[in-house]
Amino acid sequence: MTSGTPINRLHRRNLLVAGGVGGLAAATGLLAPPTAVADGHNLHSPRPRWRKPIVIAHRGASGKRPEHTLAAYRLAIDMGADVIEPDLVSTKDGVLVARHENEISSTTDVAEHPEFADRHTTKRIDGTRQTGWFTEDFTYAELSTLRAKERLPELRPASTRFDGRLRIPTIAEVIDLARFESKRRNRRIGVYPETKHPTYFRNQGLPLEPGILRELRRVGWTRRSSPVFIQSFEISNLRALSRRTEVKLIQLVGGSGAPFDQVVAGTGVTYDDMVTAGGLRRIGRYARGIGPDKYRLIPLRPDGTLGRATDVVDDAHAAGLLVHPYTFRDENFFLPNEYNEGANPLEHGDAVGELLRFFELGVDGVFGDFPDTTFEARWQFLAARRAERAATG
Repeated sequence: MTSGTPINRLHRRNLLVAGGVGGLAAATGLLAPPTAVADGHNLHSPRPRWRKPIVIAHRGASGKRPEHTLAAYRLAIDMGADVIEPDLVSTKDGVLVARHENEISSTTDVAEHPEFADRHTTKRIDGTRQTGWFTEDFTYAELSTLRAKERLPELRPASTRFDGRLRIPTIAEVIDLARFESKRRNRRIGVYPETKHPTYFRNQGLPLEPGILRELRRVGWTRRSSPVFIQSFEISNLRALSRRTEVKLIQLVGGSGAPFDQVVAGTGVTYDDMVTAGGLRRIGRYARGIGPDKYRLIPLRPDGTLGRATDVVDDAHAAGLLVHPYTFRDENFFLPNEYNEGANPLEHGDAVGELLRFFELGVDGVFGDFPDTTFEARWQFLAARRAERAATG
């Protein structure tokens, strides 16, 4: 590819396959009780578009440090994140740890441990055949001997200098970090755990939800006003959680396909169904918001540029739901083509420009790998809104 040529969507997909890179200071009031009236607007009506969205650190500052490590979460807080996000999977003895997936060959040094060579196996996870090492085959004591590594070394080579130096944290450690930093910095920092493959883990006799609720009770985070969101791509576990806890629940919505629990149950419900006006109202019966693939809000055109916005944000707000799209990343590799700045996929493009497009829609927060970029984009967005309000009296 010649210098200056945009990276189109097809080329991004080919790079992922060929390169083996796999899948991909805020105010205290940002995590206010969801029943609160903000600036005179009821949250069950369309929200004011200039209200401050939250900065959600996707797996920590995962663009700068190996994801789901305490170092990544600390850096995210330093960068102004309001919320840190751990994906949770279970060990053999039921300890919940922060990993993107239960298959850990791409995020740890497990392959370098000959004592665990016999744990290498093939499983079917949510209908997909996977080969590697899986957290549920290790006790926590065993998993503690492993060290994290950068999941996307081809795209984030600077982060590889931390390979082999960082432990795999538990959910308890992530929560305690957020509480400690909240007190130290005198600002509220939340936690946004995702239940990964809940149907799979339940079938393994290792349900994720009891462990999450137990840790939340330990620190007194049991109310709607608590600085915590629990998210899932599945429906049934969120419905069950809605009967067991008052904390805010977020229904994740994939860019395609269907929730795995619905596939297993044969309901025919797809993610497309869930972002219709009726589908969003149904989500509102058990969840506080949605976490949609960002292209559900502004789809990509065939040329890899952002198209026309859908009605998902307005319909979600009309249903009383928060909207937290994912995932925003700085590298040209991940950006829509109009925000690419050069042909090098590792270089950073105009990620602030992309974020501003989504802030203009009125989203309530965004998941980003680079919390400092999200923080800067939010500052620019709110400054422009203040200027508009001042100009109009």
